[in-house]
This record gives sequence, structure tokens and C-alpha cells, in this order.
Amino acid sequence: MDELNPEYGFETRAIREGIARTAYNEHNEPVFLTSSFVFDNAAQAAARFAGDEDGFIYSRAGNPTVTAFQNRLAALEGAQACVATASGMSAIMATVMSLTRAGDHVVAAFELFGATTQMLGILARFGIEITYVRLADTEAWRAAVRPNTRLFYLETPSNPLTEVGDVRAIAAIARAHGVRLAVDNCFCSPALQRPLDLGADIVVHSATKYLDGQGRVLGGAVLGDREYIENTLAPFVRTTGPSLSPFNAWVLLKGLETLSMRMERQSANALGLARWLEAQPGVERVLYPGLPSHPQHALAMSQQKTGGAIITFEMRGRGGDTSDAARREAAWRVIDQCRLLSITANLGDMKTTITHPASTTHGRVGAEARKAAGVGEGLIRVAVGAENLDDICADLARGMA
Repeated sequence: MDELNPEYGFETRAIREGIARTAYNEHNEPVFLTSSFVFDNAAQAAARFAGDEDGFIYSRAGNPTVTAFQNRLAALEGAQACVATASGMSAIMATVMSLTRAGDHVVAAFELFGATTQMLGILARFGIEITYVRLADTEAWRAAVRPNTRLFYLETPSNPLTEVGDVRAIAAIARAHGVRLAVDNCFCSPALQRPLDLGADIVVHSATKYLDGQGRVLGGAVLGDREYIENTLAPFVRTTGPSLSPFNAWVLLKGLETLSMRMERQSANALGLARWLEAQPGVERVLYPGLPSHPQHALAMSQQKTGGAIITFEMRGRGGDTSDAARREAAWRVIDQCRLLSITANLGDMKTTITHPASTTHGRVGAEARKAAGVGEGLIRVAVGAENLDDICADLARGMA
């Protein structure tokens, strides 16, 4: 592997970190589409399987293209090591399961992606105790700690309400009690936020989102200190099998090359759209960390470079009707009238996407859990892309007329 100067900037490392040229001296990173690797002799095979010799054996356990992606992302997050997984959800599952066993306790934020809440509910069936606290209530995290607490888990900004957790403060609480803090950095990516620099122990990614940036492939990643990643997490992933495919790893490598410029452009668009939405009479509130009106604007700007590219806003029911049915009708009208924006629950794409969280990303979460998370029927989430801002505004305006 080419040694890269650690003093190089983020953009340079996003393009050139992790390159390991073959004997052909190719310029672009190759894709190693192979399930297994050939040994010179039986002795070498035995040495590799015993761990006495470094080298690849089987792509579930390791692959050169996947390794290149892991090394590049680790450099961008400021992590010692990284393990890539098949999806964001498998990354979360691997993190929680590798650190806990029956009888252990996890403290998690109420304000989580719907599938994450569902997954924690599944793990509870196997004897892992889960306590939910408000993301922004720092003292609630302290109060929730028990002798058997092993992990704090949060995402910041949260999905979909863009609530912000004070990573420094929560990390200090976790550290004081010997608890690991894992932060889902999906909404920001390392281009905007580096949780490890703020005191977190572990960073989790759905690489499907901004790390790819084009909506092409699934992927996930977990990053942290070398001891945990290589000696605890990697054996778990290798044995249970949620490994990232080499082709997807190659696509994600290409995504990282443009991450910085995409996040800059999409964040600028998001700020412009958020300001436009605040001026629309049918919009009751706009939640965007980059707006001074966001309740945690100052905290967000102390942790993030920009407000990010996710906006959530709530529609009023027509004629002052505040019922859930009226709010849903107003939200669906905006979504259904879109001709440019893509109606899909994915995010992080160069193309702007729009969704109704209460009936999609949080649709399988119970009504009480949705209410606790603040996901109402009038809520719309827009993941702002890189199109012309005026065109995005005009598309949304059609359904607000």
C-alpha cells in the first residue's frame, strides 16, 4: 500500500488513501471479485488459517478491495481501524451484539431510525436490556446507567427530527462509568462531523447513504480503536457473515472521492431550502440544525461543519384542522405533487428525496413509540440533493398551493 502523508487534507485522503497497486501498476483501484484466495502450498494455507501469516483466505474474512475501503474511511474518521459490513443495519447489529450478552444493559436514544429501534427490540428477546432516554437530555443518560450497562447508542443529528446530542457531554458520562459510546454518523459523514474527536468510542455508518452518494449499493461500517475493531468486532463479523461485497466496496471507494464536494453543495442547498420553507404559510415548523431557529443550533455548529443536508418540516392541516388525518393529507399532498423530487425513503443521494416518516421509515414502529420520538403525521423529511435550488423549491411549492 502506498504510504500517504498523514498531514494531507481531508479531500486528498478521500481520493488517495488506501491505494494498494498490484504488479500491473494500475492507476484506478482494482476490484477483487473473488470468493477465495490461492495458497502457494499446504504449509502456507495452514499458516494463514492459524493466523501465523498475514494474507487473504476467503472474502467473508477479508478482501483487498474491502480493505482499501476500510482504510480510507478510517483515515477520514480519524479511527485506528474499521470493519465494513453488508449494510448499515448489519453494522449496528454487529456493534451491539459484539459488546453485549444476555443480562447486559444498553442505553439508547428515543430518537433513532425506526429499523434501529425494531432491531433493539429483537435483541431484547435474547436477554439484552434496553433503556431509552431523550437524546438531548444529558442528565437522563447519567441517570440511566446501571452496573450492567455496557453501551450508549445514539445518532446525531437524529432521523428524522434532526435533534442533536451533545457528544462531548454524553461521552464524558460514558467514560466515567466504563461504558462505550457508539455514534451513528450517517447524517453528517466524516466530511461534516467526526464523533471520535468529540469523545465517542465507536462510529457506525450506513455507507449506503452519503458515503456512496449515488444510491447505488448497500454497505455499512464500524470504526474505533484497534483493540475493539480487530479483536472483538472483526471476529464477530467474520463468523456471523454480514460482510461487504468487493464490488460494493469499490463503488463506495469511488463515492468517498467526491464526499467533501457533495456535502458542501448539498448542505448549501439545504440551508437555502430551509430558509425558503420557513417563509411558507402552510409549514408549521422547520427543523434544520443550520437554522438559528433550531433549538440546538449552537450545539450543532460546535460539532458539525455545516447543518447537513437533511431537513424535516411539519405541514399544517388545511383550514386550521389540527387532526392527524388533516396533517397527513397536507403532507401527502406535498409529496404526491412532486415531479422532480424522488419519493423514496433512502437519503444521501445527489438526487433530492422526500418521504413521509410516519408511514415509511417509522411505519412499523408502534404509535406510542412514534409519538415518543416526535414523528407526527404532518412530518416530511427531505434529503436535499445537488440540483438547482430554485427547481427544488418550485417542486415543493406545487403541493403547498
